[in-house]
Amino acid sequence: MVSNVGTLLIGAGIVGCSTAYHLARLGITDVLVIDQGPLPATGGSSSHAPGLVFQTNPSLSMTRLAAETVSLFSELEVDGQPCFYPVGGIEAATTPERWDELARRLGMATAAGVEGELLDPAQVRERFPQVDPERLHGGLHVPSDGVAKPVRAAEAMMREARRLGVRFLGGTEVTGFDVQDGRVRAVRTSAGEIVAETVLCCAGIWGPKIGRMAGVSIPVQPVAHQYAVTTPVPELPRGEVEVEQPTLRHQDHSMYFRQIHDRIGIGSYRHRVMPVHSEEIVPTAAPGGGAEASSEGGGWKGMASVQSFTPEDFAEPWDEARAMLPALRNTEVGEGMNGLFLFTADGMPVLGPSRELENFWVAEAVWITHAGGVGRAMAQWIAGQVPDVDLRQADLRRFEDFAHSSAYVAERSAQTFREVYDIIHPQQPPERPRPLRTSPFYERQRELGAVFLEANGWERPHWYENNAALLGDREITAPGTWAGRFFSPIIGAEHQAARERVAMFDMTSLARAEVSGRGALGLLQRLTTNQLDRKPGYVTYTLMLEPTGGVRADITVARLETGHFQVGCNGPRDIAWLRAHADETTHVRDITGGTCCIGLWGPRARDVLASLADTDVSDTAFRFFRAQRLHVGEVPVVALRLSYVGELGWELYTSAEFGRRLWDLLAEAGRPHGIFAAGRGAFNGMRLEKGYRAWGADMWSEHDPDEAGLAFAVKPDKGEFIGRDALLRRRETPPQRRLCCLRIDDGTVLMGGEPVLADGSAVGFTTSAGYGHTVGAGLAYAWLPAARSEPGTSLEVSYFHHRHPATVVEDPVFDPEMHRMRA
Repeated sequence: MVSNVGTLLIGAGIVGCSTAYHLARLGITDVLVIDQGPLPATGGSSSHAPGLVFQTNPSLSMTRLAAETVSLFSELEVDGQPCFYPVGGIEAATTPERWDELARRLGMATAAGVEGELLDPAQVRERFPQVDPERLHGGLHVPSDGVAKPVRAAEAMMREARRLGVRFLGGTEVTGFDVQDGRVRAVRTSAGEIVAETVLCCAGIWGPKIGRMAGVSIPVQPVAHQYAVTTPVPELPRGEVEVEQPTLRHQDHSMYFRQIHDRIGIGSYRHRVMPVHSEEIVPTAAPGGGAEASSEGGGWKGMASVQSFTPEDFAEPWDEARAMLPALRNTEVGEGMNGLFLFTADGMPVLGPSRELENFWVAEAVWITHAGGVGRAMAQWIAGQVPDVDLRQADLRRFEDFAHSSAYVAERSAQTFREVYDIIHPQQPPERPRPLRTSPFYERQRELGAVFLEANGWERPHWYENNAALLGDREITAPGTWAGRFFSPIIGAEHQAARERVAMFDMTSLARAEVSGRGALGLLQRLTTNQLDRKPGYVTYTLMLEPTGGVRADITVARLETGHFQVGCNGPRDIAWLRAHADETTHVRDITGGTCCIGLWGPRARDVLASLADTDVSDTAFRFFRAQRLHVGEVPVVALRLSYVGELGWELYTSAEFGRRLWDLLAEAGRPHGIFAAGRGAFNGMRLEKGYRAWGADMWSEHDPDEAGLAFAVKPDKGEFIGRDALLRRRETPPQRRLCCLRIDDGTVLMGGEPVLADGSAVGFTTSAGYGHTVGAGLAYAWLPAARSEPGTSLEVSYFHHRHPATVVEDPVFDPEMHRMRA
């Protein structure tokens, strides 16, 4: 049998059914969904998932996807049976640290538009009577959370998609792919060959295996997670409704509890990591109805996604469960499983088009919590639309080559598993494998006592212990306990001293690409908002937009020669975007790893560079936002006169083999001028003061340039570019929101993601935040309604459930006339 289809979905679990359902609702019905297992309970992770849906998440995008899932599942039913029980969810705190964390999480939920409340121990017990209130400091209650019935929800979406014309085929195993010219031409299956225009892999724990068949890397790891169901609990009389009380997450012991009629289901991550290779998971027929066939839990026996329960791994969690819920002391573990599902290196899903094949898409490592929202986003994306929810953090192309290695995926996924319920600080670096990526300056930095954090595999100095001498008699404001976890007063001293003298910042970790060829200018003009048709030697700050007019990325473009550009990017996703739009006339090359960069910034930067450069670097000879090739001593350098910290200076690029020599030359020549190495802590604070936006932190695809304060980087009259027409249409209506700078009037240092309040109600949320050691103020950027964006507007910010006064101030707060950078 050979069949043809527009879109083929591999996997009929919750993600496949959700995507098919939403494609059908968009009018796209030439869709076939196949699965090796029976329908609707295919035997994958969806068939055994306990179904907890909780919306609070440090990621605003993931919170929104979860909220969409709640909305969708609440509307679904199968033969009068609901697909979602809106019983609410409680996160319990048994330590002071967790109680503080719940206050912070309440703020994040509020900022994302999810209502919640903090409960005292008695209130927790009122909602979950089996808990011991003496163990508690309190809990965070989100009333709209609940329990989903994954197989039932999948069946409901399958029925509606079928009604609209989508086809589903169970018992159909993928056996191979016919790949031609960088595209999947056909998929070979046990039922015959299927010719498809677009293929989406949402095969769950079999996703890596499917990817390998097609020559596509899907960096996920199947891991076993323990789940057990007790014998009947006397305090839970068996009723008609399966679950009536909230779910309870005991995160201090990496556990959760949910009612199943007169029993309690217990999930635990407090056990050894149990990874499984997808090739070892042999598909088997699952009993009809899956885990939901039995009101006592069970129903998962025989599923390939379920491994034998290991009681020895559950011994400690079981003791803790009976201590937390004394009602369990007279019960036993009725049955249990080690259920498989996917983990990634950063705990986020992997979504979107693959790197290897033009028409092969991926939607993997998606929890039930987010499946409804992810299916809608994937349908929009496949249909050629821009998803309503920004997916930058989940985009498959965020990972570089090293992050696709089996060793890296295994190591980081194991850490992600161990940290599922940990209190994770936004700056907390992973433990292993380190060091992985180091700049040529790494040994010199270690000699200076660098304290390293990690980003995208790079070791990045946050401050230098050898700079303690810079403290002198400076009064450095220290942040509070949470914001100060990765802080040293040396950060403030480096910040202030860089504004007084000159500092070297390691900027090697910033992604950069070389775009060359006769079509290079045309490609960049089509993809960006600013005018790049300028003679060689100019540097331009510009944006790349989505077709909707939202900000996809901000980049800097240096035209070094007529057909040769150096592009400063945010990461591999930007480089993938450039490559996706390039033709045979243009070559896009990632040059990040083969080059390095020092930001030489401060009032005395010119004094240092002039003593080494073989050309005139005065203001008249080397103007602001210009580029030149020159030599620093013997070292060939591409010098860009720009600064991300608001000071005179240059970004100095050279190939990696010259890196250490460049460092040493600058350090020696700068000695008379007080030069020192400064870390990312100082860099971040100086950026905030200068008002420079960070893409991904301050704005993303949901925001347009005008709202984000970046209208100066858009030149609509230059000609056509992606997003131009949409942006012009948006400009027909004044912006309804703006990115503004807040001064936190009591000096509190925020971390970002806090709700901004007006008259006691949330009206916006913060993005980047920190302390301005030059201006002496706590600063935060925030998205606010346009009506509350005027300087002088008084507001409040809720931080750890305490309100702090804040005022909208002129942006930027430091050197708004740019005298220092143009000196």
